[in-house]
Amino acid sequence: MKEEAEQTEEVTKVTLKEKLKKLFGLYFSFAKIGTFTIGGGLAMMPMMQKELVDKKKWITEEELIDYYAVGQSTPGIIAANVATFVGYKQCGIIGGIVATLGMVTPSLVIIMILANLINSISDYPMVQKALNGINVAVAALLTSVIVRFAQKTIKNVWNALFMGISFILIFFFHVPSFIVILCAITTGIILTVIKVRKEAALADSALADSALAESAQEKTLHEESDGEEK
Repeated sequence: MKEEAEQTEEVTKVTLKEKLKKLFGLYFSFAKIGTFTIGGGLAMMPMMQKELVDKKKWITEEELIDYYAVGQSTPGIIAANVATFVGYKQCGIIGGIVATLGMVTPSLVIIMILANLINSISDYPMVQKALNGINVAVAALLTSVIVRFAQKTIKNVWNALFMGISFILIFFFHVPSFIVILCAITTGIILTVIKVRKEAALADSALADSALAESAQEKTLHEESDGEEK
């Protein structure tokens, strides 16, 4: 009994140590992403892919795209939402909290520092030029992210058509994005239900045809057997 208790305690310590290591890894990985990425949630996607998918292998590229899609559709900051999803997948609720804290801590610290400086230096020409350069670089980065995102998500003509319609509604007619997202969700559910029912109908038809073929074959064999007996 004493040996079993010691083994159980040792296993618990190892498990706790691994969990703490994973939590520290989550915090520092997302803190690094939050520190060295400029441009918001979408601009963080390339670095998230490199850190979370390629290096840590915590999630797949498809999961990252799904997390971005859900994060865009839910309240709050996209990057923080994605961090919560990844952290929760790795270590449950505490993992989601730690990953989210890692993501927002650098921004909080940097903004608190800059808040006292920005009003006093924003009128300097050099600062204006630096900000303009940052804006151009962020625009290029966002364009790259959008192209990569589209390459991964647009898999058929219907996807491309719906993307074009969504862009027109938002950009030209100024339809609120949440309405477009709700329409996309509804359309996706309807198309999936139709596809599943169609596949089920085809499967039932194939089974019925197979049963008829077997019945016809048995009837033919029976008739041939009767003919031989006569």
